[in-house]
Amino acid sequence: MSPKRNNQTSLPRLIVISAPSGAGKTTLCEMLLKEFSSSITLSISTTTRPRRHYETEGVHYHFVSKDEFCRQADRGDFAEWAEVHGNLYGTLKATIDTNLAKGQHILFDIDVQGAMSLLEHYPDRVLSIFIHPPSLVILEDRLRKRQSESGTSIETRLQNAYNELGWSQKFDYQILNDDLQKAYTKLKTLVEKECL
Repeated sequence: MSPKRNNQTSLPRLIVISAPSGAGKTTLCEMLLKEFSSSITLSISTTTRPRRHYETEGVHYHFVSKDEFCRQADRGDFAEWAEVHGNLYGTLKATIDTNLAKGQHILFDIDVQGAMSLLEHYPDRVLSIFIHPPSLVILEDRLRKRQSESGTSIETRLQNAYNELGWSQKFDYQILNDDLQKAYTKLKTLVEKECL
């Protein structure tokens, strides 16, 4: 399990974590941020997705209208953006530039399309990690238990999961999340080895 690019430990890195919806990447990212809050900062994405009841503006996402998102995209404000599950998501260039200038590693909890765009724009800075669910059956069960999606939305997310799993080979590392603590230990070890 060796990295596909040279270790750039002298430079702040873009730690890009992707997974199918419901695979546990957000929980793993939260655990990583809690332990390494002094050296890793979370990139807050901009989205047109409706805010869920437990989410806070500027903490989980920057929530904007589709019109505002499109204006930002037209101005070239995003380092990457994509349509995912019918909603728009993007990372502002200013967010990346500001944190890199501070010498901070930046953690991205983003979809596969966004990960590939960041890899294209920052090839020597990206550390990419793909989180696999134990199975698609378990993934579906997790999505249904969240009770934050409609049946149609869950079906869309499952169909997208099939497609996203096909991209996993393009990532530097892959982690199976069949046990949260074991998956986190693997993630922590990789980040320490590559970035800290």
